[in-house]
Amino acid sequence: MTFTQLEYAVAVDTWHHFAKAAATCFVTQPTLSMQIHKLEQDLGVKLFDRSKMPVVTTATGKEIIMQARKILAERDDLLDFLQLRKGSLAGELKIGIIPTLAPYLLPLFIPYFTKKYPEIKLVINELTTDIIVSRLREGKIDAGILVTPLNESGIKEDVLFYEEMLAYISPKNAAYKKVYVLPQDIDPNKLWLLEEGHCFRNQIANLCQLRKASTEGSHFEYETGSLETLRRMVEIYDGITILPELATLNMPAKQKKLLRKFKKPEPVREVSIVIHRDHLKKRLIDAMKKEIIAALPEKLNKNKTNMVIPI
Repeated sequence: MTFTQLEYAVAVDTWHHFAKAAATCFVTQPTLSMQIHKLEQDLGVKLFDRSKMPVVTTATGKEIIMQARKILAERDDLLDFLQLRKGSLAGELKIGIIPTLAPYLLPLFIPYFTKKYPEIKLVINELTTDIIVSRLREGKIDAGILVTPLNESGIKEDVLFYEEMLAYISPKNAAYKKVYVLPQDIDPNKLWLLEEGHCFRNQIANLCQLRKASTEGSHFEYETGSLETLRRMVEIYDGITILPELATLNMPAKQKKLLRKFKKPEPVREVSIVIHRDHLKKRLIDAMKKEIIAALPEKLNKNKTNMVIPI
């Protein structure tokens, strides 16, 4: 039994497909299949039911692969410890980040982080909150960057910053004339929302006290996973959407005229790094946290926390 064989088995369990698992492991499918066959022979059990598509992990295989993930994690911990003794930071850091943060936060710190830590390989995927939590528990990623509080058992949250929520209002809308807006100023029939599955949609619903809004007189209903698309819809049609502060920082002056702050206390969302195992690649994650905070605009580091909107 080798680490490589365990990695191949974990990959097949992750993808439920031998070809996809081989591609992620950068080997040919025959090589991967042969090594898993050898592992099954050594263990005396079948790990996968190859007669089904997608490939199904057997009941015994699930228990073995759960242990394999722990073994591989302990190996990574040992390598991290050795790097600590050598006084250097190196290795691979797998991160999940929610789509409403990724386009705005990643460009702020990635260039500085990769230049400062050239021996750390960042592997980043845009994922919804539920998938990030699931992959953390399964050991498929090392950390997540998302909105909290989650109140998830076993998930540790480390707050990075608080991000103000702002209304983006069409000049055709009555609320455009206001200097500050209140949640009750927002007509739910003219509110553009992200599609289901995004935590920011839930926060808007909580902020505006929405339950499935009626669409009286509406001949068009549209939902998207992109904040930029919602912004454009407001500009073209009558309506309102809510944007997180980072999404507004580089707006041209013409677009910033459509922004309105909420009346104090301003609603904010809490952004955190979350992990499942305290010791797993802790130094690498701490280094990333430090670079994120250093790259933030000064305003975000000063935002108050007295009205965090739940997700």
